[in-house]
Formats: sequence, structure tokens, C-alpha cells
Amino acid sequence: MLKQTPLNALHRALGAKMTDFGGWEMPLHYGSQIEEHHRVRRDAGMFDVSHMLAIDVQGADAQRFLSYLLANNVAKLAVPGKALYSCMLNPAGGVLDDLIAYFFGPERYRLVVNAGTADKDLGWMTELRGRQRFKAELLPRRDLAMLAVQGPQARSRLWAALPGAEPVSAALEPFHVAFHGEIMIARTGYTGEDGFEVLLPAQAGVDLWRALLDAGVAPCGLGARDTLRLEAGMNLYGQDMDESVTPLESGLGWTVDLAGPRDFCGKAALLESRPERRMVGLLLMDRGVLRPHQRVRSSAGEGEISSGTFSPTLSRSIALARVPRAVADGETVMVEVRDKQLAAKVVRPPFVRNGRILV
Repeated sequence: MLKQTPLNALHRALGAKMTDFGGWEMPLHYGSQIEEHHRVRRDAGMFDVSHMLAIDVQGADAQRFLSYLLANNVAKLAVPGKALYSCMLNPAGGVLDDLIAYFFGPERYRLVVNAGTADKDLGWMTELRGRQRFKAELLPRRDLAMLAVQGPQARSRLWAALPGAEPVSAALEPFHVAFHGEIMIARTGYTGEDGFEVLLPAQAGVDLWRALLDAGVAPCGLGARDTLRLEAGMNLYGQDMDESVTPLESGLGWTVDLAGPRDFCGKAALLESRPERRMVGLLLMDRGVLRPHQRVRSSAGEGEISSGTFSPTLSRSIALARVPRAVADGETVMVEVRDKQLAAKVVRPPFVRNGRILV
């Protein structure tokens, strides 16, 4: 039986088309995926992301534990309220998951991990903590709802729906978090637009969703979330990276701290690796739609699309692809689409950020 978020009944009442996503029953769209996409780019939209798992990490060794667990360096989080994006790796350097770590104090952090990998992630953290004998407690928070409010008008709409939130969140910089009572407000997102991700008690999440509707925020489903994140050049776990690839060949080298003396799980393997592929963006020049697993042919050899779709903002197809490192930005490659060879231009993601087309 599929798991349900606290907002499931609200989605059904709004006529959402529901789908199985990582074992959770989630809204795919509420009528028009493309309209939901445009609402986020032009105004404000909201997503129920309560299927993702928040894990509180606390204890005397919380920082030491996360320093070993994560490829990015949590020691950079010196000011309470700062957040960090990182990959969690296996010993071979493969990506177990990507996540955000929030810093509340040297002995208090919160991680937010992907829904489809949550059980595996928690099991790996528990194993690694025991193996290294770190004194850190792991507290999964399934008592919380999580809403993402995104778009150029997202901040003003959230403040209208959540009285008292503006004073604590108006000055927040990107990748910073503040609390309004029990409500955590983070200036983060997965759309390439400004906005907040809000974690709060489950019933309060239901009430906030209703208040956001009254404030004119459009409900949006997984379909729009996927086209928005791909336009923003953001990876999707299970498509753009997984345990079989490293962050160095997934466009995520910037999240890996290889230069410092700190050891972390997977570091030795990454130091010995010689990546032969890299992640690029593709902009289709011909008519058609790019999809995952389509082959990419270049003068330097073959590659493969990991994520592809029709971009509502660009009105053409775009993709992320893993190709030989020698393939240059601006180069034209050929993509095999339904037995046809279609031309695509290699570009550097993102394709769209903050409503602006960048390619």
C-alpha cells in the first residue's frame, strides 16, 4: 500500500491526478502541468514535499559524524541557520543520495533526504555511526509536513498566509534558515526560482496549504517540479546520479571537498579516480523530445541522456547528459530519437534561473 502525506486528502479534493513516487502517493498535476510550471516561473506555486524525510542529528559527535558522512564540509557551517548541499557517498565514491544539511549548533543538525532513498539512507547512517563509534543520535521526523513555496511572488504570498513569518524570514539569504515558533523556514528550493521550503508539524502543514490557496498560490505536482528542476540544471537522484557514478562525473564536483585534510567516506576512491565523462546540458536544435537513456553521439565518443523533457519556458526540448570529457561546450552532437539522429547543442546548465533564459 502506498504511503500518504498529511496533505493527501487536500490533493484529492483539488482533483489532483495521483501517482506512485518512491512508494508514496503523490500529485502528478492538478489539471495542467504546463500551467503549473508557468505559475512558478511567473508568480507563485507550492508543492507538497512531505514525502521527503527530515532526520535530526544531535549529540557530542554530530559534527564529526557528518564530517565523515558527507562529501561537502559541514565545518563551513559556522553560523547557526546556515545550510549546505552535499552528496553522501559509498566507499567506492558512488552517490548514495544528495541532501541538504541545516546547521543549528555544533551538536544539532537537520538533514533532509530523498523519499525513495530514505530507508536506505537511514540504514547507512546508522551503520556508519556504529562502525566509527560516533556519539550522535539520529531522529527521523515523520511527524513533520514539508511545503515548498516557489516563484517571484512566493515570499510575499507566504507572509500573507503565515502571519509573523515575515520578520524572521525577510532578511534570509539563500541557503539560510530561520524559525517561527515550531516552523522552520528555509530559503531553499528545487525550481530555480526564489522562495522557501517550510517544515512544520503535520496538522499545521494542512492549515498552511489551505492558507496559501487563499493567498493565491497555485498547487503544483511532480510533473511541473521535474520540468522546473531540469530547466534549473538540478540533478534528480536515480536518474542523473546513483551509486554507480561519482559526483565528479555528475556535475557535482563543486560539492566535494577533496583539497582539505578532512577524510570522508568515498574520498580515497575519488582521489584515485580519473573521470572519463562529465555532465552537460543539451539543447535540441531539431523537432522532437529528448528522453532518458537516449544515446548521444559525438566526435569524442558516445554518451547518454540521464534526464530529458520539453521545456515550457524555452518551448523546445532540453536534457542533461553524461558524455566523454573531451566534448566541448558549444559543440553539436547527435541524439538518437526514435531511430532518427537529431542535432543538439552542448550547453552549460542551468537553462533557466529566476525567470531568465540563460542558454
